[in-house]
Amino acid sequence: MALHAYLRRVIREGDLTVRLPGGEAIVLGDGTGMAIRAIITSRRWLARIAANPSMALGEAYMEGGLVLESGTIHDLIDLAGRNARYRPLKRAGALQRWWLDRRLQANARRQARANVAHHYDLSVDLYRRFLDVDLQYSCAYFPHPAASLEEAQVAKKRHLTAKLLLARGQRVLDIGCGWGGLALSLAEAAQVNVDGVTLSTEQLNLARARAEAAGLSDRARFSLTDYRDVAGPYDRIVSVGMFEHVGRPNYQTYFDQVARLLADDGVAVIHSIGRADGPAFTQPWIAKYIFPGGYIPALSEVLPCVERAGLIVTDVEILRLHYAETLAAWRARFQARREEIAALYDERFCRMWEFYLSCSEMAFRHRGHFVFQLQLAKRIDTVPITRDYIGEAEARLATPARRVAAA
Repeated sequence: MALHAYLRRVIREGDLTVRLPGGEAIVLGDGTGMAIRAIITSRRWLARIAANPSMALGEAYMEGGLVLESGTIHDLIDLAGRNARYRPLKRAGALQRWWLDRRLQANARRQARANVAHHYDLSVDLYRRFLDVDLQYSCAYFPHPAASLEEAQVAKKRHLTAKLLLARGQRVLDIGCGWGGLALSLAEAAQVNVDGVTLSTEQLNLARARAEAAGLSDRARFSLTDYRDVAGPYDRIVSVGMFEHVGRPNYQTYFDQVARLLADDGVAVIHSIGRADGPAFTQPWIAKYIFPGGYIPALSEVLPCVERAGLIVTDVEILRLHYAETLAAWRARFQARREEIAALYDERFCRMWEFYLSCSEMAFRHRGHFVFQLQLAKRIDTVPITRDYIGEAEARLATPARRVAAA
């Protein structure tokens, strides 16, 4: 059977047994590590997994067609990740790339709104159960291995604030502001005026409520606005965890807009997931069930657009395993509140998110994903010529201050 040959070719380490319909068992790996036992429950699911494993494996787990008898879905996905080097990375050819760009990545305004609603308009009660108190739904920054998720998310905001070189009274644009945590922190800590834009009505409503509760609604304003429709200028621009939703065909439009909105002496910081191994394509199951329209870029796809927009890269930082640790913390919190989440949604939803969180963590641990922070300017002398100012600003910002309301 083709599935037997494929599995034996790509699973060479670890201890995995897959029991097939009819009772046959395939023993895979070299017998080391945790024993994982998986059952494929029907010939229908066996055929689907054999025909399209990148899509059907996640679907089978969601629908009960793949059952773990020993170990968890995270253990299985981690095992697959540790064997990733035996599975060649798929790259899209020119024709396939054109079709993917046209069909999945175009992200025109109406489609972009629908894509955002698919994921971010889920109930905030879901996100409260596994995120930190500030509802930061992006990579945290762990200053030391023992840092808690809350500490690491505060450190992330502090790190971004330092790179923005903020001054009192400046106008700041937050593209993809989420539930408003970063915008509110900037408005409070740096005494700046922040406009946050989002395409999620759920995020917008909570961000506005938080600003009102914190007494910051005069300096932190939020709107349901596509980044392409924002009017400037702004002294500072920040975008965290939004660029992954822009779509590859829109990269030039995005950076042209950043350049148009940014003051001549302005600074922008773009924080996004990236991939270390060059252009590829979005994992099909993730594209269908979690992030429609999403794409993780290689820097080789991003930097030419930055250059053509007339922007200067004044700093690049690569955060390698920080997102893996962030996802591990989210996954642990999700599991701890799983019964509550199942009551909010259902068992199928919980299995879908378990698969999503585990796959995402594996991508950062084993498949070359990282986070990049690009600091951009229009003038070569806009930021200091050494990076010492970042640590100095973080130390100042670490002074205890009033917390912004989380709800």
